[in-house]
Amino acid sequence: MKFTFAHNNINVNNMEESIAWYEKAFGLTVSRRRVADDGSFEIVYLTDGVTPHLLELTWMQEYDRPYDLGDNEIHLAMAVDDYEAARKLHEEMGCICFVNPKMGIYFCEDPTGYWVEVVHAKK
Repeated sequence: MKFTFAHNNINVNNMEESIAWYEKAFGLTVSRRRVADDGSFEIVYLTDGVTPHLLELTWMQEYDRPYDLGDNEIHLAMAVDDYEAARKLHEEMGCICFVNPKMGIYFCEDPTGYWVEVVHAKK
């Protein structure tokens, strides 16, 4: 038996704002979208266009408050081939929330409050 990653899910407060943020910050694009017949939820899968792994964004109509992310120790990580250009973009976006120069990483905060770690791509 062998398991492989399919996707990670995060719940968002504003679907269109989150899609736009992930498109601008990381170049992700919408792979597919599902809207409930009654409009009670929407699910959007984002892809990097390279790996099979997807980021699932879920919006629920009845959830009208910010999500409690606890200590926010759970996070996504994105590898980038041009770390300096990525950091410049994220500085311009004002979304960098933590930098660890000793490890050579930093984190961005998305519109819902989730953190995304940015690391150098392995060569």
